Amino acid sequence: MVSDVHGNATDLARAGEGADALICLGDLVLFLDYADHARGIFPDLFGVENAVRLVELRTARRFEEAREFARGLWAGLDRDAVILGAVRRQYREIFDAFPTPTYATYGNVDVPALWPEYAKAGTTVLDGERIELGGLVFGFVGGGLRSPMRTPFEISDEQYAAKVEALGEVDVLCSHIPPDVPELTYDTVARRFERGSRALLDAIHRTRPRYSLFGHVHQPLVRRMRIGATECVNVGHFAATGRPWALEWRSPGAR
Repeated sequence: MVSDVHGNATDLARAGEGADALICLGDLVLFLDYADHARGIFPDLFGVENAVRLVELRTARRFEEAREFARGLWAGLDRDAVILGAVRRQYREIFDAFPTPTYATYGNVDVPALWPEYAKAGTTVLDGERIELGGLVFGFVGGGLRSPMRTPFEISDEQYAAKVEALGEVDVLCSHIPPDVPELTYDTVARRFERGSRALLDAIHRTRPRYSLFGHVHQPLVRRMRIGATECVNVGHFAATGRPWALEWRSPGAR
């Protein structure tokens, strides 16, 4: 299991070694690295100094100032075309690194419309859908909820809840964002609560999956906790660690 790959194709190419499958919970694109301001689409275009300033404004939750600052830098450029070209270059490298089989869903910074161009045979993209692996049913919910960050794939609470509802009962609930629990949504470095999903939390209480697996929060207050019968796990900020999180189980009937 990996999440928040953010351009780390080198480690991704090794992440599935020894596993029966790789599951990716989204955020393949790296627009701006909050830990290393020299990495990402934004500093490549506008330099490290401007990246540092943008991070400062966002971290201080001065989102309107951050947007105004960025608008000034983009003046005279075709923002959509430039970003789309950079995203395509990152996707080409990331999707080439996926092993077979890979099961993936979108993160909030991803561009779902581009995925069919790069998902090769052996990579299955799932969103509001289920699969069976080794006797367990996995359900996938991609994307994020609307926030002041205005990232590319944010949807309404109602749209998100509909995708969760479509899954029904599953053994492993896979999503990019966490359920809406303060300990799981608070980022200790960014010093803010990220958006979690109430619909995911309600599904956990209602259907009692074995696991709820997610990413999105890079430095969570709590990486793992139980909600009733469900083990909730942030599988990690793969861009920084380069390490996958392993889920192991014995198939029904195995000896």
